[in-house]
Amino acid sequence: MKSALPLLAASAALILSASQALAEPKLEVEMFEAGVDGQGDSLGTVTLVAYDQGVLIESDLRELAPGIHGFHLHENGDCSPSKDGEKTTPAGAAGGHYDPENTGQHKGPFDKSGHLGDLPRLHVGQSGENAQTNIAPRLKLDDFKGRALVIHSGSDNYSDTPQPLGGGGARVACGVVAD
Repeated sequence: MKSALPLLAASAALILSASQALAEPKLEVEMFEAGVDGQGDSLGTVTLVAYDQGVLIESDLRELAPGIHGFHLHENGDCSPSKDGEKTTPAGAAGGHYDPENTGQHKGPFDKSGHLGDLPRLHVGQSGENAQTNIAPRLKLDDFKGRALVIHSGSDNYSDTPQPLGGGGARVACGVVAD
């Protein structure tokens, strides 16, 4: 039995060191209401965790309208409203969906021929809360840095028909991902 103890201790140390080595980098993004007057109240957080298979997205949100919401990575790290003539767009400064390859295609988070900004939809319960975990398999954590996460008022069908960009509608929440 004496000879087994050093082996067990060495195994435990190896397992502990391996689990520490597997601790992946992560970013926490605070999400805020997006309005024509700018940033509103905090709605919770989205945590982004880097893995070899993509980025794990863990949402912990509240005070959203019940239902399914479009969720996207937008190109600019700015959640300010933008103005075009008389029209003010909440979180308009976030720009369009992240599309570094200029595909111009809205096809969802798993289709390799579409842009990279499509994230899995958010499902919000009757209480207005959302706590879910999804994967963005085509993205790396660096893709998120310096950009904005945007939640839309409506669902997203991951198509440009019958409405452009999945028909997600107005931008209701936004959070800037730190560099």
